[in-house]
Amino acid sequence: MDRKIEDKRLIKPKHWKYIIGAVFVIAVIAGLVFRDPSSVYRVESDKITIEEVKRDQFQDYIRIIGYVEPISIVYLDAVEGGVVEERLIEEGSMVNKGDVILKLTNTNLNLSILNSEAQLAEKSNFLRETQINMEQQKLLLQRELINLDFDLIQKERAYQQNEELYKDELISREEYMRSKEDFEMAVKLKKLSRERYYQDSVFRKNQVEKISQNLNSMQRNLELIYQRQENLNIKTPVDGQLGLLNAELGENIAIGQRVGQINVLTSYKINAEIDEHYIDRIRQGLNATFERQNEVFGLTVRKVYPEVRDGRFEVDLNFSGELPNNIRAGQSYHIGLQLGETQEAVLIPRGGFFQSTGGQWVYVITLDGKEAVKRNIKIGKQNPQYYEVLEGLEPGEKVVTSSYDTFGENDKLVLK
Repeated sequence: MDRKIEDKRLIKPKHWKYIIGAVFVIAVIAGLVFRDPSSVYRVESDKITIEEVKRDQFQDYIRIIGYVEPISIVYLDAVEGGVVEERLIEEGSMVNKGDVILKLTNTNLNLSILNSEAQLAEKSNFLRETQINMEQQKLLLQRELINLDFDLIQKERAYQQNEELYKDELISREEYMRSKEDFEMAVKLKKLSRERYYQDSVFRKNQVEKISQNLNSMQRNLELIYQRQENLNIKTPVDGQLGLLNAELGENIAIGQRVGQINVLTSYKINAEIDEHYIDRIRQGLNATFERQNEVFGLTVRKVYPEVRDGRFEVDLNFSGELPNNIRAGQSYHIGLQLGETQEAVLIPRGGFFQSTGGQWVYVITLDGKEAVKRNIKIGKQNPQYYEVLEGLEPGEKVVTSSYDTFGENDKLVLK
């Protein structure tokens, strides 16, 4: 009789498929539980820039480009309008104060001068005639006074004689009274004539003064017109260089129109544009330097313009010492503008990472040098070479400073 043989193996062949499936599921679950959740980006080490964080002296300055300008510019505006008749000096020429640059002509102004001269001559003739007539009238009155004085003397003498004769009863009372009345009448006429002479003198004086004032006003008006005619010659108000002349022969120049400018070359200044990010830190008196011909030249901020245009504002800087040789308007200099005192700080070199992160985080190299991990940091001031690190990094650590544009939002870089 056959005997049934029992299989004594703990794991039978039919169970292997269940065991393998269970192991696979456990492995998947363990991988999900214990995997690194951070995203990873693989990058070649020679394709990125790695710099070391260090503690050093931080120089608080910025690098700007400035352009040489004359220390001052005097603009030429036409005081009187007219047509350009002649250009006596060309652009770029050195000029002295009072030199005539342009000559203008103005027909209407010339007619005004002729009319004013005619009116002045007419008024002058009228004044002279008036003075002659008044002088003649004055002589007539004086002659009348002399006649009255002579008549008064005669009548006074006759009155005195008749008075004596009347006392001796040698003449009649009627004759005496007539001589007395004639004398009293002569006294009154003389008094009246003197009052008339005084009033005529006052009237003549007032009339002559008014006419003279009118004549003086016309004379001043004529002088102003002559001055207007002189203003047709556009002259240089200062010594310098004629830098610009916008006027052509035959062109009609209006009153107040700008025709040119004079560059005062007794000294120079530097004009520069600065990013509006620094507008709160720029003020008068800040020092700056630039190098030229192996020499360092000093500058001082003289003026800060308040207007911001296209995200930039202007400053003027004056030389604080000697000027470079052969300096010319329009030259450009790379200037280091000092914003604050030098102080010790944690520094990282400037790089393209700042444009991607805004300085809020960086990739820090691990100790084994195989990976770079994202870390939040805080950046303070910056200069053309370094960023000042306030938080997040320690001296000796290494960071990726090149651009992060290709790294996306990955938390970790694996270096190959």
